[in-house]
Amino acid sequence: MIAETKQNRVKSLIRIYKEAKPIWGWLILSCFLCLLSIIFTVVSPKLLGELVQKLYDFWSGELVTEDFSGMILSGIIPLIIVYVLLSLVRLANMYLLNNVVSRYFTCNIRIKISEKIKKLPVKFVDCTPVGEILRRMTDDVSHMGTSIHTMIETLSTGFLQIIVITVMMFFEDWRLSLAVLVITPISVYLSSKISAISEKHFHELFTEAGKLNSIVEESYTNYATTKAYNWESETLRRHEEINLRQRNAEVKATFISSAVRPCIAFTNSLAYIAVNLLGGWLILNEGVSVGTIVTIVLFAKQIAAPLEQIAEGLGDVQRAITSSQRVFALLDLEEEEPDEGKIDKTEISGNVKFENVNFSYDEKKPLIKNLNLDIKHGQNVAIVGPTGAGKTTIVNLLMRFYDPQSGKISIDGYDISEISREDIRGLFGMVLQDTWLFGGTVAENVAYGKPEATREEIISACDEAYCDHFIRTLPQGYDTVIGDDTTNISGGQKQLLTIARALLANHRLLILDEATSNVDTRTEILIQKAMDKLMEGKTCFIIAHRLSTIVDSDLILVINNGEIVETGKHEELLAKKGFYYEIYNSQYAV
Repeated sequence: MIAETKQNRVKSLIRIYKEAKPIWGWLILSCFLCLLSIIFTVVSPKLLGELVQKLYDFWSGELVTEDFSGMILSGIIPLIIVYVLLSLVRLANMYLLNNVVSRYFTCNIRIKISEKIKKLPVKFVDCTPVGEILRRMTDDVSHMGTSIHTMIETLSTGFLQIIVITVMMFFEDWRLSLAVLVITPISVYLSSKISAISEKHFHELFTEAGKLNSIVEESYTNYATTKAYNWESETLRRHEEINLRQRNAEVKATFISSAVRPCIAFTNSLAYIAVNLLGGWLILNEGVSVGTIVTIVLFAKQIAAPLEQIAEGLGDVQRAITSSQRVFALLDLEEEEPDEGKIDKTEISGNVKFENVNFSYDEKKPLIKNLNLDIKHGQNVAIVGPTGAGKTTIVNLLMRFYDPQSGKISIDGYDISEISREDIRGLFGMVLQDTWLFGGTVAENVAYGKPEATREEIISACDEAYCDHFIRTLPQGYDTVIGDDTTNISGGQKQLLTIARALLANHRLLILDEATSNVDTRTEILIQKAMDKLMEGKTCFIIAHRLSTIVDSDLILVINNGEIVETGKHEELLAKKGFYYEIYNSQYAV
């Protein structure tokens, strides 16, 4: 799991807006539209108050006019214009924030995460559940996008609207304005305190949601295995357990953040009542006009809306801060050291050397200890040993998925630590035990390692891998769309396609990790013939559990506890009657 960094809330918000630098122009335009919206919002009560005052004066006999309808229209038409303009401005701002700002911003953040993951060591992917990564890239980034929307439209507009309304109220009557403002700080104080309490629950909510995503992804990815072992009830139990923790966290976070709005509504209702009572007294005893009271009452009602928006916005911002901390924690992870060393593939023949190599995934548990190997070009080297002995680790070191803690690995004299990972991996072809096919045609899957390959080259590779026949029986032949979850292709046939892929790529070095484990005996014989063609002239590393597949290897390395305990050919190792002899007998002794 990624270590969560406890960043200051203010710093998190500042960083969110630094990330939004490419859209600052749009944000400024949005702020301008918000300003127009505020102007129209505060003008309307003034116009309505003046209209009410005219009606009061007319009905009380203080205003005499023969054109009553004209008087009404002169007050109503400006109001209609203001309300129409207000609606249009709000609609334009909503479109701008939802369809331009948030989407562009979130898209940019997701691209950054994607680029970041490419630069992180393989250890990150090995140690982090896929669901957790997806959660950060999707939901957490969406919450960050919401914060841009909220800060501009809700918080900034709300605070500015409160200031403008306050000024306008003081112009009308300072006594009524004070009645409103005395209670307003209480609302602000309550909203800020309640929002702060909800932070830890939002953090717990997002953490549990990431775990839940991982469970769901794991369940559907391994659906067949789950069914085969009747593991549905256990999977359901784990899902319910995490879901319950997520639900409890969400209930607490939502309840606490939602409590802000009722608190503000209550305090604003008190202000509304106070304005009406004090306004009635001022009309009777101080001669304050009815229009002024109506205007203040409308302003008092208007000031409640931005306060409630701010309260809701604070909850959204708190959620966004928690999400941003999780996203920034990922973006701040230490990357693999950049490497720019180049190697000319045409000059590589395939001599591989390990010199005093030491490596461990966990510093407390040494794995590869003082490993020395000298493998010549064209040799077929098999690596055998019990599970956890370090067989796959040797491949990981060769491919620079991990770098050794000490020692040196070289290819044709080139220290691989000084060559770019991209160039090193470009030297190897791989056929793994776990087949992987992406969503595309058969031809595209075979040409994965050589996209520029012609159809004739693809067919030739498939023919050598003994899969041309079954491909032609598919509905669209080489143009049949398949994927890793395709059910009309067997596991053995998928393996044949990955072997054809390696044949087509024709790399100088080859890694085979139990490449024939998913095929029957008859198919295995055919694949072994294809393997002979595939391995011809290449330096090959074969990770094997079934010793029958490596009896003809030029060299067999027997690994146990990260050390080479025996080396030699099959017959030599059997004659020694050592560790290899024990492994062989455990598989084939009658």
